[in-house]
Amino acid sequence: MVQDKIADMLTRIRNANQLKYDTVEVIGTKMTLGIAQILEREGYIASYQYENQPNGDKLTITLKYGDRKERVITGLKRISKSGLRVYAKASEIPHVLNGLGIAIISTSKGLMTDKEAREAKLGGEVLAYIW
Repeated sequence: MVQDKIADMLTRIRNANQLKYDTVEVIGTKMTLGIAQILEREGYIASYQYENQPNGDKLTITLKYGDRKERVITGLKRISKSGLRVYAKASEIPHVLNGLGIAIISTSKGLMTDKEAREAKLGGEVLAYIW
């Protein structure tokens, strides 16, 4: 049984991306679905599909590559872990690679990118960096 479903999702995406797979399946939860929505909106993945199944929900993510099969996602990093939670105020939200990447923040209004959280003046838990 997987304890940290977000870390599992990021690891599966990282591994599939390294091997240049077209799709990857992850455990479907509200949090992983929210992260997939952000990744699609920001252009890091091509699409996702959420399926309800009797033995557990499944999220199928279609990875995105460039014209010559170069990776769109070059790095993923889990920041806030179960043993050490990382929180940031709205004024202290980090910039990932000077704005070239995104940070996914869990706020009181739901999951947001670092830019959206700064505009809404909301702080929260820093879940992951993607670049």
